[in-house]
Amino acid sequence: MKKNKKNTEFKIGDTVVYPKHGVGEVSKIETLEVSSIKTNFYVVKMEQSKLVIRVPLDKKDEVGLRKISTKKVVEDVYSTLKLKPKIRRIMWSRRAQEYETKIFSGDPIKIAEVVRDLFRKSSQAEQSYSERQMFQVAIERLAREVAAVEKTDYFQSTEKIEQILSNK
Repeated sequence: MKKNKKNTEFKIGDTVVYPKHGVGEVSKIETLEVSSIKTNFYVVKMEQSKLVIRVPLDKKDEVGLRKISTKKVVEDVYSTLKLKPKIRRIMWSRRAQEYETKIFSGDPIKIAEVVRDLFRKSSQAEQSYSERQMFQVAIERLAREVAAVEKTDYFQSTEKIEQILSNK
């Protein structure tokens, strides 16, 4: 395998983020032949689901496959969570679309913005079902990456995130 300029080759055992599905681990690199064309794939086992994703080596940048964030990015995530929520007075369907785009971007800072903006303290007004669902998706995605970076588990990182949000 040749290294490319950005040095984004992954090794077996690397923890990676696939934007549409979250945190996973490269379990192997395999060659498959599809209509007599041999292609090399990263086989990524997704941590939270029984999902296995095969990403062609030459499409990894296109799909956004990346290594997990650095501790510095996690610090930026925490700073983002501490900011005042940005509540936009536009229709929920439009906001939901924007939130979904941020979640599936795979960018932990954008996901943190969604978590921050959708978080409700128990003293605040009740959220709609779809707002709660979107919050759950976002906090799970964020907590799994934070847990991978900080080498804790998903529940500890979720607790830490909720603690930061509750103390604003």
